[in-house]
Amino acid sequence: MVDGAYEHEKDWPMKSLIEKALTILNAVADRLQSPFLQLVRLYWGWQFVETGWGKVNNIEKVTGFFTTLGIPFPGLNAHFVAGLELVGGILLILGLAARPIGLMLSVNMIVAYITADWEAVSSALREPDKFVQAAPFPFLWTSLMSLVFGAGSLSLDRWIASRKKTSEQP
Repeated sequence: MVDGAYEHEKDWPMKSLIEKALTILNAVADRLQSPFLQLVRLYWGWQFVETGWGKVNNIEKVTGFFTTLGIPFPGLNAHFVAGLELVGGILLILGLAARPIGLMLSVNMIVAYITADWEAVSSALREPDKFVQAAPFPFLWTSLMSLVFGAGSLSLDRWIASRKKTSEQP
């Protein structure tokens, strides 16, 4: 030590302790990633199933709502969205085709925001609470997580990939 200050970083005793703590934190967080993704997929996949099922069973009402929003081909789009949410939710729960379904559901939720909750979208920068509290937000967030991170290791996607890898080995 020179004049009460540490001459080199290695002389700083807390550095080693902080590095060890960060290593442990990273290891624990890495192990929690897949279970966390699975919990998100299970919960929000079920929410998608419920909204899709609700739309399937009230398709006339959904078609009427889409008509008031000015969505082209409201009947066709109502059936498509109902099926996408129902089947997409099931696929999320299973962790099957997570990235493609994440992309489709993300586009679906962006369209929902733009058509049904434009006020939340237009105020996203100046009033972020309005954007985050809008009904499509958790569905969009879940869809984006699935698109970006995939299904995780506790999924059919991972199981299929491991089976494929095993069958390709000589």
